[in-house]
Parts: sequence; structure tokens; C-alpha cells
Amino acid sequence: MDLVDPRKGVLVGRKSPYPEEFRNDAVSLYHAGGGRRTYAAVAADIGVTGETLRSWVRQADGQDGRAEGSRSEPSGVSRDEELARLRAENGRLRKAGREWELEREILRRAAQYFAAEMRA
Repeated sequence: MDLVDPRKGVLVGRKSPYPEEFRNDAVSLYHAGGGRRTYAAVAADIGVTGETLRSWVRQADGQDGRAEGSRSEPSGVSRDEELARLRAENGRLRKAGREWELEREILRRAAQYFAAEMRA
């Protein structure tokens, strides 16, 4: 045990209920705003709290070696590679959006069905 910081090397808290891919997408969405959108605005769009998103962004920026205000492109990545990556990500996000809309429609119809059953 480290006497200077007894928590060093100890994982505190619980595992995030959000998959890593979701957290990474949320951070990318925040960065895509180029600082024009607040944590709270982006977080509201994806259904998490602003503080949760802020902690994900800080953690990702720390792992990437980015400074808080720095949003420069990673070195070694060509513009074409970045464009291809963003297009693939955009396609994946559009597909996920369609799936969420379908799930939402199913849930809406189920709620209508059960509401009608409760009235009958």
C-alpha cells in the first residue's frame, strides 16, 4: 500500500453501464461539435448527464495525450484516411439510429396496446 496515495492502483466505483463503443461515440460526437456545443447539449441528445460526458471526454483526451482545448487531428493520419473513417462511422451511426427508431416504434406500439388493455 502506498502511504502517499493509498488509493493508487485501486479501482474505485463500479463498472460503467455504458459499453465502451458508446462512450467512444459520445466523445467523438462532442469533439465533432468543435466546441460549439456544451457537454449538457450533447449529453441530452444521447441520454446521459453532462457530467458523465465531461468525464468521458477528459478521460479520452488524457489517453490520447490531448490538451483540454486542443482539437487537432492526430498526427500520422492522412486527410483521406480520416475522411474514410468518418464516413464509416457516419454510416454506422445512421444504422444505429434506424435501429433505435425501430425499437422506439415497437415500444410505442406496445405502450399503446397495454394502455388499451388497461382501459378495457
